Amino acid sequence: MADYDYDVLVIGAGPGGYVAAIRAAQLGLKTACVEGRETLGGTCLNVGCIPSKAMLHASEYFDAAANGAMAKMGIDVTPKLNLPAMHGQRLDAVKGLTGGIEFLFKKNKVDWLKGYAQFTGKDSVEVAGKSYRAKNIVIATGSSVTPLPGVEVDNDKQIIVDSTGALELAKVPGHMVVIGGGVIGLELGSVWRRLGAKVTCVEYLDQILPGMDADVRKDANRIFKKQGIEFKLKTKVTQAEVKGKKAILTLEPAAGGEAETLEADVVLVSIGRRPNTEGLALDKAGLAVNARGQIETDHDFSTQVPGIWAIGDVIPGPMLAHKAEDEGIAVAENIAGLTGIVNHDVIPSVVYTLPEIAGVGLTEEQAKERGEIKVGKFPMAGNSRAKTNHEPDGFVKVIADANSDRVLGVWIIASVAGTMIAQAAQAMEFGATSEDIAYTCHAHPTHSEAVKEAAMAVTGKPIHI
Repeated sequence: MADYDYDVLVIGAGPGGYVAAIRAAQLGLKTACVEGRETLGGTCLNVGCIPSKAMLHASEYFDAAANGAMAKMGIDVTPKLNLPAMHGQRLDAVKGLTGGIEFLFKKNKVDWLKGYAQFTGKDSVEVAGKSYRAKNIVIATGSSVTPLPGVEVDNDKQIIVDSTGALELAKVPGHMVVIGGGVIGLELGSVWRRLGAKVTCVEYLDQILPGMDADVRKDANRIFKKQGIEFKLKTKVTQAEVKGKKAILTLEPAAGGEAETLEADVVLVSIGRRPNTEGLALDKAGLAVNARGQIETDHDFSTQVPGIWAIGDVIPGPMLAHKAEDEGIAVAENIAGLTGIVNHDVIPSVVYTLPEIAGVGLTEEQAKERGEIKVGKFPMAGNSRAKTNHEPDGFVKVIADANSDRVLGVWIIASVAGTMIAQAAQAMEFGATSEDIAYTCHAHPTHSEAVKEAAMAVTGKPIHI
């Protein structure tokens, strides 16, 4: 049998795949990465994390000018929306970052195999009609939008869209209905609400942001309502019909009951994502997926087939770009004979609305199920930096074990919560106690002082509350 073409062949060039490929090459392994998009970076860089943040950031400026926030600080402006230019800066960000990945591939001598891979055996794949053998194959194909029965997405028409289509709208809709009160729906709903749309969020559950701490979910709901987003909770969408340039949605109570209709200019379907495992011909490699369509792996990201590994959204765990990146580094190091580890108990999550929402570790509800706990909270209204920045909404919540004082979870609503949560994650990674955080000197005035104050509240020694 012929020699291997590569030591490592990675399928997918998203945050997990491209990082795995670069790290493997850095470790001296002959590496290739398969990607069928015209640009590298996967969903995150092309139509997900990066372009959505570009629109969120730009829309924050517009909203601050339009809603009087700037005027309150002595800046009198009358904003005029230039939506094509706003889309342009989004595309520029995407182009720069995806091009950067291509540069890193060349720098690290990673071969980009352009096309989509299908397994032809346990150590072989076919890409664009050509066969390749690799000693190790890493599946990093990511995820795609979960469809909603009865609601057909057609991004080209810009009436019923998914998250990709919601980034490309050519005009601000009069009324946008967001189906799903999770991260993606709230972020993209916030973009178009800031730019002038009426936004209604329809959520099947009794509260938004499933999986987050109850206090966070409750306060976030209040904040978004104050900003102008309307919510229809405990409600399901059973059908959507396009009539002319409008969508007519049929809604029913989640528990059953009388139906009602709701008209929208744009409907955003954002009920979650599902693993991209179809089309890989996994059976030819001897692999199968679980009931959720995921590939099961061991702690080192190896599958049941020796030499085949999997990371990111195609395996169990939160579908987050930073999780995939860390797994990409770890799997490459494991393949190279080193020890690559990811602590899945300490993976932060962030919602990039304004204020931002972030959490790491256990919710208060989860922590209580495991034993006795202590909880400390500090309102951002009492933080000096938040006060001077006119950002009173939100809080920091620290949850610790009642006996060991070890931090079990941290939840934050603040303008820069996504940055603040890194301190909490690092503290938890190294087994810190609430007292460790409380007695760490924090620069003044910063938003992060609220983390210190919440930790001090856990220890029973708060200063500013």
